[in-house]
Amino acid sequence: MNTKAKSDFNFGRFLVSWAAVLALMLCFVMFTAIKGGSFMSGNNMVNILRAMAINTVFGIAATITMAPDGFDMSAATLASCSAYVFVSAYLWFGCSLGMSIVVCILVTLVLYQLTMFLILVCKIPDMLATCALMFVHQGIGQWYIGGGAVSTGMRTSWGAAPARTALSDSFSAIGRAPWIIIIMFLCVIVAHIFLNYTKHGRYLYAMGGNKQAAKLSGINIKKYRYMAGMITAVFIAIAGILVASRGSSAQVMCCDDYLMPSLAAVFVGRTVGGAEKPNALGTMIGSALVSTLENGLTICAVPFYVLPAVKGAVLGLALIAAYISKKED
Repeated sequence: MNTKAKSDFNFGRFLVSWAAVLALMLCFVMFTAIKGGSFMSGNNMVNILRAMAINTVFGIAATITMAPDGFDMSAATLASCSAYVFVSAYLWFGCSLGMSIVVCILVTLVLYQLTMFLILVCKIPDMLATCALMFVHQGIGQWYIGGGAVSTGMRTSWGAAPARTALSDSFSAIGRAPWIIIIMFLCVIVAHIFLNYTKHGRYLYAMGGNKQAAKLSGINIKKYRYMAGMITAVFIAIAGILVASRGSSAQVMCCDDYLMPSLAAVFVGRTVGGAEKPNALGTMIGSALVSTLENGLTICAVPFYVLPAVKGAVLGLALIAAYISKKED
């Protein structure tokens, strides 16, 4: 009797631990059966990878934040600011592509200091602080760009002529295959190695597991929470760069809609393989599931206004799986 109960328990754990992978496989089988070659074509597989790339990079930023038990609701709005800075540095001020990337990352790091100040110095809970900062980022960003987009052929927000009137092929190439896909994989690999194979990553996980125990073991909580914030800011800047390059412009609030898909990817990823913690590989699988669902439903002519409900359902199921696994412990 006990053996049977133990067997049932293990099977349940298996389903919870690998639900995301099984769901991803089921999506491929189901959409292939419905649409055949149009879904499984090489071009569509590239489309899925390209679509999941930006969600994955945003998800990696959230993964780094959540590892020490943090939470950032303002990552997407900050990324919109990063996109404005990236494109304006290139078009308005005539910086080289490499310098525009550097300026974008540095400005994002500076803007993230306010997040760290509210959380570490003012001791405001992460969610409350970053919810407030969502509005701050939107206001600062739109003030900087004058309420309009930053794109070719448009004057600066102060009325001056831009230094450049066109984007180079190398600028747009960042947001196209294969580079956007390569950048995604590099971000996942770097985050995976950092979190799992360095002492700093293990310290972040220790903080996420039990912050008080981590503090008593000698880990400098504020130092490592600040470090996680700075790494998060770099990934946010990269995500903003990818969005701007893919759209060949920085539209108003161009990154804001990536918040929910990236959070869904992280929470789905927490359950993969029974990890029960934010992890880079799981986040990529979660992002693949969200993007594959969206792509397949679009090919099946499901109305676009239904897709947010699907993303919300994926996030809800991921949360159920996460909390079920905790109860089993």
